[in-house]
Amino acid sequence: MKITCTQENLNQGLNIVSHIASKNTSLPILNNVLIKAEKGILNLTTTNLEIGINCQIRGKIEKDGSYTVHSKLINDYVNLLPNQKVLLEQKDDNLEIKTEQQETKIKGNSPEEFPLIPQVTRSEVYSCKINEILKAFSQVLLAVSVSETRPEISGVYFNFKEDLLTLATTDSYRLAEKKIKLKEKVKTEKEVIIPAKTIQELFRILSNLTGQNERVSDEESNSGLEIYFEDNQVLFVFDNVELVSRIIEGQYPNYQQIIPSDYKTKAIVNINDLIKATKTAALFSRTGIYDINLELDKNGVTVSSTNNQLGENRSKVESIVTGEDNKIIINYRYLLDGLQNIDASQLIFEMSDESNPCVIKPAESLPEGEEPIASEDYLYIIMPIKQ
Repeated sequence: MKITCTQENLNQGLNIVSHIASKNTSLPILNNVLIKAEKGILNLTTTNLEIGINCQIRGKIEKDGSYTVHSKLINDYVNLLPNQKVLLEQKDDNLEIKTEQQETKIKGNSPEEFPLIPQVTRSEVYSCKINEILKAFSQVLLAVSVSETRPEISGVYFNFKEDLLTLATTDSYRLAEKKIKLKEKVKTEKEVIIPAKTIQELFRILSNLTGQNERVSDEESNSGLEIYFEDNQVLFVFDNVELVSRIIEGQYPNYQQIIPSDYKTKAIVNINDLIKATKTAALFSRTGIYDINLELDKNGVTVSSTNNQLGENRSKVESIVTGEDNKIIINYRYLLDGLQNIDASQLIFEMSDESNPCVIKPAESLPEGEEPIASEDYLYIIMPIKQ
């Protein structure tokens, strides 16, 4: 194997694939990146047996071949090289890396030991815009369960129906649901649960690619992320990157039944004002409980907390409140997670009573003089803390 490429291209490719290669003592080959030059294409591949990532990079291939070397080591080394041409050549048990000023040998392993990455047939494609899926991931990942006792809620629920993709997550204490438009109406409706770690890795890669490259950000983000399914595998394809992952088996809970169908009290609140009031009240919440009180009446929303050791705090937030006077005790961390991920200046807060969940939705701005209405594409539900 003998390859020449730019430091910039090699560095970007290694940054994309190296993140999932971690310290694995039982199967050391998983710490490596597979470098493969074949038919004029240079591929970098890593896997942790749950997720596999492949990235094609541009380069001049003088001799086909493949080899594996320690992923973090080569990534850290290439990151320190100057932005010039890099020569990679396998000789015996080493990968030689040469630039104009430097020459390095990294010991490696045979590619025959490297696990096979599952191949997903690209039969039916489900496609959505990059910028929209990134925003959706940021709004739902906050509510995914970190517990492995219920595997079905440790992932992100995907529902493809007609021209809509619905994403949902819950950890039993809160729930987030986001709807985005697909680029085309689907031929086959589909419901799957994809591991949260897969979506977090995809979010990281897409954020890095769109953030580093303005051309990608402007043009590609409005083209699409392609998604393919086969058996219990999912394949995500964007630009020169492929990510394949297993799918979580099982049935996602029927979360629709816990979404309140009506409410007794509704408030239209400025998000920044509510964030400040929540952070202030949080200083006096009880350790380990993280409780704050929300009181809604015709004068607005009052956020308060009391701590016998520290003191107490009350903040009034100007709001338009309709319906009955009401109150609820919730976890301030869950509230802040939702508020900080809503892309709007105002929100709609709905609740029935202190025993039932409250619902938060972004408020859509309307012409001056008209009351804002709730957006239909995102909702965030928080269960109350019962005394």
